[in-house]
Amino acid sequence: MLTLKKSFVGIAMLFCFPTLITAQTAITGFYPEKNKFTVAVNYVSKSYDKFYMGETLSDGNPANLGEISSSIIGVYADYGINNWLSAVVSFPYVSVKSDEGNLDPVHKQSKQSGLQDLSLFLKARAFERNFTDGSKFSLGGAAGISFPMSDYEGNGILSIGNKATAVDGIAVLQYTTNFNLFIEAQTGFSIRSNADFDIPNALLYSFKLGYYNQWFYAHTKLGIQDSTSGYDIGSAAFGANGGPTALSQTEVDYTNLSFDVYVPVYKQNFGVTAGYGVNLDGRNFGNERGFSVGLVYKN
Repeated sequence: MLTLKKSFVGIAMLFCFPTLITAQTAITGFYPEKNKFTVAVNYVSKSYDKFYMGETLSDGNPANLGEISSSIIGVYADYGINNWLSAVVSFPYVSVKSDEGNLDPVHKQSKQSGLQDLSLFLKARAFERNFTDGSKFSLGGAAGISFPMSDYEGNGILSIGNKATAVDGIAVLQYTTNFNLFIEAQTGFSIRSNADFDIPNALLYSFKLGYYNQWFYAHTKLGIQDSTSGYDIGSAAFGANGGPTALSQTEVDYTNLSFDVYVPVYKQNFGVTAGYGVNLDGRNFGNERGFSVGLVYKN
């Protein structure tokens, strides 16, 4: 069983990036051994044709942009510095467009593409308890920073990101049974800044239920963001602060659900991934749904 757990540690981590619905931190309750390395390349396709104007789900998107779709190619790497400390690096190339070719009211384009943000994290296991029945409990934490890799426009509806520098702190708890079923909970805070406009900070939460054996790994995850401030699109405060040019200052909340699976194809070193995600609720956020596929290497 111990060997099996080691084989799937890096695989579990890669599902955190890129998430189907939105970008959260690349952190899980699994910890790689010293000198173990995982790298993954993932493709995500997602879209939405309805949008939460404030907390009300509308039948269309802002500025009559029609259906908005995104394609993302994400690169993820994880390295075990020692048995309790690891480093995580991730970045995506993002393309966002209006499928009807309508222009964004801010940057006057129907499509934007480019490298988005580079994320760098250190994750540490602070406590672990192994029980006599073979199950275990762990408590860990992570700290990291993300920042733009290119000079993209961060204030439009079709922007590839909000062009923020974010500093995140995350706490993660995980319990794994002796038959490889695990549950995980995370809570964290993201401090976000931009030299040109204000971006609300946010509380981050996630809850995960998963299972793995020698043939596959799978989990379902509930992800939540709760911004600590901001305007609602269409409100008087939104209009008074510039309307479309105040998009970065809106309160962006969401609740999403995703399903992911990994299958090894060669000696537990190479494998393939697939996933599906859907947004359940939101505030000033697109009602997204999408799928992902990926390739993984783990030494």
